[in-house]
Amino acid sequence: MGRDQTEAQGRRMKFKVLVRPDAEADIKEAHLWYEKQSRGLGADFLLCLEEGFARIQHNPEMYPMVHKNVRRLLIRRFPYGMFYIVDPGLIIVLAVFHGHRDPKGWRARS
Repeated sequence: MGRDQTEAQGRRMKFKVLVRPDAEADIKEAHLWYEKQSRGLGADFLLCLEEGFARIQHNPEMYPMVHKNVRRLLIRRFPYGMFYIVDPGLIIVLAVFHGHRDPKGWRARS
């Protein structure tokens, strides 16, 4: 990697993340479900989710648009997607949905 590319990456803007209440509820529900399955698994889910937040903060446009202006990041190790909108300097997380749930649920939030 050349010096110019390294400098550009260092200057890349870190976006603020706003998690809507519905998405917070999705996260809490999934965390509780995984904790009931195996102690500590809910904490692992939250760690993977935090990694996802960090990834979209640094490069939010890297992930595909799946509906209008809504993008989706797939959560590592877990069958969940994080659905979000990018505004100037702000990422708005609309939903954290299991892959088998009806997508109409998160689409109504956009």
